[in-house]
Amino acid sequence: MHELVGALRSYAWGSRTALAQLCGRPVPSAHPEAELWFGAHPADPAQVRVDGRTTSLLDLVTADPHRELGTVAPVFDGRLPFLLKILAAEEPLSLQAHPSADQARVGFHRENETRVPLDSPMRNYRDDSHKPELVVALERFEALAGFRTPVRTVSLLHALAVPELATYAELLAAQPDSDGLRTLFTTWITLPQAMLAGLLPKVLDGCVRYLSDKTTADGNGSSAEKEFAAEARTTLELAEAYPGDAGVLAALLLNRITLEPGQGLFLAAGNLHAYLRGVGVEIMANSDNVLRGGLTPKHVDVPELLRVLDFEPLDVPIVEPQPVDVADATGSAGTGSASYRYLTPAPEFELRRFELAAGAAPMPMPRSGPGILLCTAGTVRLWHGGDELRITPGSAAWVSAADTDIRAQAVGGAAQVFCACVGNDQAPAPV
Repeated sequence: MHELVGALRSYAWGSRTALAQLCGRPVPSAHPEAELWFGAHPADPAQVRVDGRTTSLLDLVTADPHRELGTVAPVFDGRLPFLLKILAAEEPLSLQAHPSADQARVGFHRENETRVPLDSPMRNYRDDSHKPELVVALERFEALAGFRTPVRTVSLLHALAVPELATYAELLAAQPDSDGLRTLFTTWITLPQAMLAGLLPKVLDGCVRYLSDKTTADGNGSSAEKEFAAEARTTLELAEAYPGDAGVLAALLLNRITLEPGQGLFLAAGNLHAYLRGVGVEIMANSDNVLRGGLTPKHVDVPELLRVLDFEPLDVPIVEPQPVDVADATGSAGTGSASYRYLTPAPEFELRRFELAAGAAPMPMPRSGPGILLCTAGTVRLWHGGDELRITPGSAAWVSAADTDIRAQAVGGAAQVFCACVGNDQAPAPV
């Protein structure tokens, strides 16, 4: 068990306050701070403090994968299979999707064969892994994720009352399935610039009218929020951030999601999505493969994106935390602390959340490594054998497969800690 220092990533959509406040640093920060990476990804591995020295987690795992990863080392070719992050979005991220495992292997090989440099801005595949991901909200978190049921999208297009949208609404109404969504999305994302420049302002005008009209369907004035108010506001916000971008139209096809603190959002391969704003803990397969479709100045490869996308309509993919019965160090369950598990089909990772009550007895962490314990509130004291380590918000601990019987306790008040480990299908089940 060793202190793990996250790698801070600065992107334009990040926040100058959220991560700095969480970690107890001066506010505002000098640059927008978007992500803290706790993992062993080659692009930016976290740093481990061992016996007074600092080494990258990547080097630590590579030097002795059997000790650090245990029985899962051969399953994942000696690599830590997950990447844990704290994400802070002040502005919308790009409209994007991630490839399946097969698509990632093929794409990575193809770009290697054509000698596209790994650090090239034109590169789509930076590794050969897929990237299922889960984000858990630390505060209210807004996102677009997955294609909305076509019938509801037709209703949205009609509600905006934009004559120029009528043809598109009829197209989807005539084929309210994944093929219809593919056709409409492809049409919009590939619109000639002149046509887009003519259509988009009219759509935005329709959104303004929709939001300003407080009349209900039966003709009575109402102060209640209209059915598609969030979608209309998001369209206007995206257009302000990315004027003239076809991704603004494409966003009309996606589920608009609000996560309350503690709720999660899971995204499998091929799901088009964009995080809009908020702070959350994110865990994913250890990959950096992103196919972008708009809302970004970065490289957009529409043909490759279309090969990757899953156009099946998706119910809002919210993951509710599942309570887990646990015992404290004395064997008693009545400590006032609580544990929650976020269930996903991803074999690379599992995420647990622990709410540690003030004055409660130590709580056991999952028995098997490898794992990362990340503090997001309060101060947490960790015990392992005779060793003790304290972590505070924004700091973490690396737990190797050789480290067992880890206990955690809140210090001076309630605390919150997340535990990232390998999925249950690959490692012994946690307690």
